[in-house]
Amino acid sequence: MDFRLSDEQQAFAQAARDFALGELEPHAARWDAEGIFPRETFAKAGKLGFCSIYAPECIGGLGLPRLDATLVFEEMAAVDPSTTAFLTIHNMATWMIGSWGGPRLRDDWGLLLASGEKLASYCLTEPGSGSDAASLATRAEKSGGAYVLNGSKAFISGAGDTDILVVMARSGAAGPGGISAFAVPADTPGISYGRKENKMGWNSQPTRPIVFENVRVPEEYRLGEEGEGFRFAMKGLDGGRINIATCSVGAAQGAYDAARWYMGERRQFGRALAEFQALQFKLADMVTHIVAARQMVRLAAAKLDEGDPQAPSYCAMAKRLATDLCFQACLDAQQMHGGYGYLKDYPLERLVRDTRVHQILEGTNEIMRVIIARQILEKGVDIR
Repeated sequence: MDFRLSDEQQAFAQAARDFALGELEPHAARWDAEGIFPRETFAKAGKLGFCSIYAPECIGGLGLPRLDATLVFEEMAAVDPSTTAFLTIHNMATWMIGSWGGPRLRDDWGLLLASGEKLASYCLTEPGSGSDAASLATRAEKSGGAYVLNGSKAFISGAGDTDILVVMARSGAAGPGGISAFAVPADTPGISYGRKENKMGWNSQPTRPIVFENVRVPEEYRLGEEGEGFRFAMKGLDGGRINIATCSVGAAQGAYDAARWYMGERRQFGRALAEFQALQFKLADMVTHIVAARQMVRLAAAKLDEGDPQAPSYCAMAKRLATDLCFQACLDAQQMHGGYGYLKDYPLERLVRDTRVHQILEGTNEIMRVIIARQILEKGVDIR
């Protein structure tokens, strides 16, 4: 068992770090304050392959393992979790289109998405079906050589500013087996977008509800076969949980770096903060939790890459552990900054706000426990 990164992986991570410091860090606070969705920055990320890290090569993706994707997302999230989180969503949607889209869909959209010239949103959640995704109500009725979509989605990242939507809709009976997946151009007649949600964090990416009223989608824009949509959605969420866990690890690393620097610079009672044992212990716990979370995330990513049947449970464990521990690490770093940690002049308050939602989305951490417990009780989990 070798925990070391290869030379290629280290170089990939360094490229992501350089991009984050050059393209994200100088602007992250302004994007957050003004609610700017930085499309030009995503296009720059696309030129480096960061918009299609694990998307198949047939659409211009890099086709790299999920483990390698964690290296990129962690470096970027250390300075801007919000923008990075949208990049992970785009990567997931692009991967789904490249993996299960037909020839026409891949030809029409593959290269555009892989390059970051066009952006994608993922549409699963509905006003009445959050954690219970299998109960979604949006309908897709067959009509000639097309499907007609009617229904609504909620909490959709990028909605109103992206170019194509990966939509889960019910084409058959109740339950997960009646759900199909579709790629829907975002400007298709009949699509309307609600108001931009006023959120606690994630302000560099818009979140809006979407309404579909008699929206016609070509049959060639269905992903896979009818009834496979829920399976695709769950596969997407396995990777999405790793992605969002990675964003938490990155944010916590950024918070730790800030706290470590501040402890050496700030003096109280004639001594540097680094000389106070209580703060030393807090820093020690923080770095221990970050390392533990990082290794759990990389283990889950490796299992997903290997096609391990227990990968969904490991993805759930990684998401639960990393988002809880790393949010607390951001809070601890903020606390160590005292009053300065509450000011927008420092990155800590933004890191805290942006990581709070990680415990909620891609399945709440309570649902992660349900997934893990079900696996334990029904099939067992090999943790050796």
